[in-house]
Amino acid sequence: MLYALAAFIFWGLTPIYFKAVDQVPPLELLAHRVVWSVPLIALLITMGRQWGELRRALAAPKVWLVLGITTCLISNNWFVFIYAMVSGQVLAASLGYFINPLVNVVLGMVFLKERLRPWQAAAVLLAAAGTLNLALGYGQLPWISLTLAVSFSAYGLLRKTVPIESLNGLFVETGFLLPPALAYLLWLAVAGQGAFVSDGLEISGLLFLSGAVTALPLIWFTSAARRLPYTTLGLFQYLGPSLQFCLAVFVYKEPFTVSHLITFGCIWVGLAVYMTDSFRAQRRAKPSS
Repeated sequence: MLYALAAFIFWGLTPIYFKAVDQVPPLELLAHRVVWSVPLIALLITMGRQWGELRRALAAPKVWLVLGITTCLISNNWFVFIYAMVSGQVLAASLGYFINPLVNVVLGMVFLKERLRPWQAAAVLLAAAGTLNLALGYGQLPWISLTLAVSFSAYGLLRKTVPIESLNGLFVETGFLLPPALAYLLWLAVAGQGAFVSDGLEISGLLFLSGAVTALPLIWFTSAARRLPYTTLGLFQYLGPSLQFCLAVFVYKEPFTVSHLITFGCIWVGLAVYMTDSFRAQRRAKPSS
């Protein structure tokens, strides 16, 4: 529970970091996240003496396959999140992570053959209604919100299926991304277009910290995901978007229209219905003393 608490509070406050480096293009920021994460994670694995455990986990071909898929999911999630932050769409990112727990329910139904209880179905329909309202209000689907919700839900679901510790799995995922990320940054440096060093000491220092900003909360999240029931993990997921929502509306003064109010209202009511139903189901499942 402490892992989950740390991860989602940290994620809720990350807009502050990305606003500080919003002069750096999203793809370059993504590359820095990868390049600086790898040595940090390698150091943590060395300190924890987990290299032998990592080699044993990678002996199974299924682990390589699943981590290849999760690499695609998490890199896509990172890029879209960075784009939302630097383009002034923190509210859209917040909405995506409010939808996330309800997407977990749908993925459980589709891939784990779980049956939706009536109130769960009602919660999902409310979220769908809210999303549709925003799409009609703006004339297009809220693609940032939907991409963040689906990619992160799928990432969490798949990482739960492979027998590899969170730190080791993240090392493999960032290792897959390291060659193209490093090549891209070197190309930018040769072309004189890179932000590192050329944009000053402050930006360079913040880019260097992108490894910790990337790795630490994700390590905490995957540690929580492997130890907590998915329903319990879902409850913690409201912390991050709640903090992002407050930053977007009250600090960064992003527009909060009537369409946003209706959409967030549908999502919040859906989440309340989902949480209430989950608590009732857990109580019924407990054996009577």
